[in-house]
Amino acid sequence: MVTKKQDSGCCGFMTGEELMALRKKAEKLLVYHKLLEDKIFSSYLHLLERTAAALQGAEKDHNVAHEAYMRTFLLLAEKTEFYQAPCIGDPWQNHLLDLLIDDQNIFSEKAERAGINAIGSSLLEAVCCELSLLKQLLALNGSFFESFFSGMKGLEGIPDYSWQGLKGLPARGEDPLMNMKAELKAELFSLTDWSAAPQKLADYYSKVGTGIFAAYRAFRWVNDKGEGFLEGIPHPDPIRLEDLVGYERERAKVLKNTEQFLAGLPANNMLFYGERGTGKSSTVKALLNRYCGQGLRLVEIGKGDLKDFGKVLRLLRGRPHKFIIFIDDLSFEEQEIEYKELMAILEGSIERRPHNVLVYATSNRRHLIREYFRDQQEEGAVDGGELRYSDTVQEKLSLAERFGITVIFPTPSQAEYLNIVETLAKQGGIAIDKDELRRKALKWAVWQNGRSGRTARQFIDNLSGELQAAAGERERDSVE
Repeated sequence: MVTKKQDSGCCGFMTGEELMALRKKAEKLLVYHKLLEDKIFSSYLHLLERTAAALQGAEKDHNVAHEAYMRTFLLLAEKTEFYQAPCIGDPWQNHLLDLLIDDQNIFSEKAERAGINAIGSSLLEAVCCELSLLKQLLALNGSFFESFFSGMKGLEGIPDYSWQGLKGLPARGEDPLMNMKAELKAELFSLTDWSAAPQKLADYYSKVGTGIFAAYRAFRWVNDKGEGFLEGIPHPDPIRLEDLVGYERERAKVLKNTEQFLAGLPANNMLFYGERGTGKSSTVKALLNRYCGQGLRLVEIGKGDLKDFGKVLRLLRGRPHKFIIFIDDLSFEEQEIEYKELMAILEGSIERRPHNVLVYATSNRRHLIREYFRDQQEEGAVDGGELRYSDTVQEKLSLAERFGITVIFPTPSQAEYLNIVETLAKQGGIAIDKDELRRKALKWAVWQNGRSGRTARQFIDNLSGELQAAAGERERDSVE
């Protein structure tokens, strides 16, 4: 018995022997061997095997093949029904394209760092061979199996669900990385053969990266029982620079330095100093949303994990992206010594900071380290026979100087605070008398956290909620 190939540029017929040979070749994937560890891929290969046996065998093999199909259907349903990105082809084809592009292997990692021209001819030959095989598996989609099982004897009365009827969730907002991956998937899917696929994949890896770096724009360093690793942040703060009001001169300095960095020009580590709520952290996070498409990535590391700074740098070195290491609310108490690690990285360490990495830190302490009165009084003391205490004090105070640029975000004046409030109210479509708005805003600042951009935003959110609630009550009263 033979069955017809479907879609994606394939035609003709396949025998059970041909299907079995294809399955055995897939078992021996070398460069893409990690695909064999995927549950759906493994279930699909089992389905191929049972379908091949059914093409050659008795009626009982048809039932076994159908059971294998239903198991694969269930696994595809579990992924597809919660999938939040453009789906290319049917669920199997979409999943295989995801596996192929996301796979971290010697080809993808070499292409990321050096491009396809740096890849050895033997490795490239192996990649071409395996991509040709995967292209054949891509063609054996849901239609292929449905045509095989339709009208099959012995399957009467058994439910037959089509995995082509599975449907994902709406795509998650505007995501440049997701869009670039979807474009590559669509391009690969449309190709009649994959002779050009290695070049297209290599171009993608050299621009977007591989593994976690291709999947996420923002990361945090996690230290779990001494084992540190980067964790992708699936939903980074969507704040945009256009959403931030005030501090235009301060942000202009940040934009200039960041754009120099992205252009491969000399740029400086930056310290953002100011009171809480003045928009320091929001400015850094907004940079990611503006410049992600130009290769910018954000890596957040906590003060307590600065001892791992060297590990982080080694993970980022040599990749095609530009990384800003973000340290929020940076300050040190008298007894804390983590500042030494940071000082060494910023300047003076034997391990040079990679050219694709900058450090942006925020703090509400100008010198980052609290200077106690007794520090000044004990300048004649000797610490462990090595350094005078005054030298230690100076070492602490010099940390801020290791940042090439310090940008100060001052507490807004009353007029500046009210301007922020009025601008946010206009952006939010809040219709209220200007004098009443200003009076409420000043009262809010007194009773809450003082004048700041954050306070203004919190006030507007509260006011918007109150006005909408009042409008809802009036509408209900009018109905009654």
